[in-house]
Amino acid sequence: MPELPEVETFVRGLSPAVGRAIESAEILDAKLGVSEDELAGARIAAIRRRGKYIGIEFDDGRALVVHLRMSGRLRLECSPCERKYVRMILRLDDGACVVFVDPRRLGTADVCQAGFDVPVGVEPLEAGFTPSMLGSLAAGSRAPIKQLLLDQRKVGGIGNIYAAEALWRAKIDPRRQANELSRGEIGRLHKAIVAVLCEAVDGLGTTLGTSVSDYRPTAEEAGEFQNHLAVYGREGEPCERCGRKIQRVIQAGRSTCFCPACQR
Repeated sequence: MPELPEVETFVRGLSPAVGRAIESAEILDAKLGVSEDELAGARIAAIRRRGKYIGIEFDDGRALVVHLRMSGRLRLECSPCERKYVRMILRLDDGACVVFVDPRRLGTADVCQAGFDVPVGVEPLEAGFTPSMLGSLAAGSRAPIKQLLLDQRKVGGIGNIYAAEALWRAKIDPRRQANELSRGEIGRLHKAIVAVLCEAVDGLGTTLGTSVSDYRPTAEEAGEFQNHLAVYGREGEPCERCGRKIQRVIQAGRSTCFCPACQR
């Protein structure tokens, strides 16, 4: 957390900064791998997402690459309760500021001389992500299907929440070995992944709590997709499809919620 929909929400919220110049930068946390001098004066040519990364691309070919990790957020504002967690401020020539808030201080920021180039797999909301491609990825993997979906080297941006929700919609047990899925199951899973991610983007992501570390798309509002979660965080509750209790297991150290009756 944040996953693809949350990161995409931040990128869209930063669109007014495109075309602006950074008049000055203030680095408030020495853990960040950037300096004020290399950011000051840069003009923002584009702001894009790749997987869970945000790339602020400059007109000289460089890019400020930010990974939000667990609690980071990058936007044009912060709430009063977030101010002490600000790690970086980019002051723009129109008076606005791009603010990097990160209560847990796990996020990263680096200036890449070669531009916005990060090691992530296919984008699940781009045309290249087809049922055939997903099938090829699955056919070459003996990992549980949920672990394959979480592998950012294979598919960029999907995290625990949306993998669990897509597998529930596709009626696939998250523990199934990826290369054992049928063509029909791959087709259902592909459709579910795209639908879940698009709905979550439209709903401005998923807000799971009220603490300062929990995701919020703006300083004043929460996301909306948490109101549509079928399995994530619902251990012991009845499945809305069949009524069986949702179960939770641990996969590679992470919780996985699923319906033992619906998902086979």
